[in-house]
Amino acid sequence: MLILFAFHYFPLWGNVIAFQDYQPYLGVGKSLWSGVENFKTIVDGDPEFLNAVKNTLILTAIQTVIVFPAPIVVALVLHSLLSNRIRQFVQTVIYLPHFMSWVIVVAVFQQMLGGTGMINNWLRSHGYDPINIIGNAEAFRALLTSQVMWKDTGWATILFLAVLSQIDRSLYEASAVDGATRWRQTWHITLPGLKPIIILLLILKLGDSLTVGFEQIILQQQAVGTDVSEVLDTYVYNNGILGGDWGTSAAVGLVKSVVALVLVLGANKLAHRFGEEGVYRG
Repeated sequence: MLILFAFHYFPLWGNVIAFQDYQPYLGVGKSLWSGVENFKTIVDGDPEFLNAVKNTLILTAIQTVIVFPAPIVVALVLHSLLSNRIRQFVQTVIYLPHFMSWVIVVAVFQQMLGGTGMINNWLRSHGYDPINIIGNAEAFRALLTSQVMWKDTGWATILFLAVLSQIDRSLYEASAVDGATRWRQTWHITLPGLKPIIILLLILKLGDSLTVGFEQIILQQQAVGTDVSEVLDTYVYNNGILGGDWGTSAAVGLVKSVVALVLVLGANKLAHRFGEEGVYRG
């Protein structure tokens, strides 16, 4: 509780910067109030802000459609393996990258796919032209997606495997006696068993949907430029911390948090309409 208060609740006081002409040397107490002046960037449609919104929404859609279902598929494949030893070995291998920092993950991908990386060195040694992946703006979103999947898919798989282990095995045995195929068992037994955890994680994902990996992107932004890599979090950092426009950046961050809260509450209410508990009852 002390950690949550110190790093999550107490910093909420800093949102008052969004309503001030904040000057660091004056502090929150002495900076002049500007009302909603800082929110004009959002209302007036600043081109840099709109570009950050566009990139954020695109990456959010990609990660929701591709990254979110990946651990479900992996869990179903691992659950179908008859050998428990193979299942444990594969599970251990694929969730180890989760413990690496983004600095290490980005470095690994650069060593593999960079201009002087292992793959391009092999291509040159065999007379082929190198492939420009790292630093290629057109491939940047695919690169981000592959990095997220490699790092976090195995870890998220643990949750789904835990739920799968709780499904009554007699249901599969009874369906097999009735002539159900493996696909029919998956559709009528496995997926319904996973539905509550899928809905819960999807609701939480919506709340975090506008946060698409600040550290991962900022480490690679210089190589591809801001046109394809600027998202809301990097916009706040570049314009606030680096650019000194503290008030506007705080306003953007506050609006992003409010939108995330509305998405969670709306998705949770929708889950109740479909008879699921969601994140909380009520």
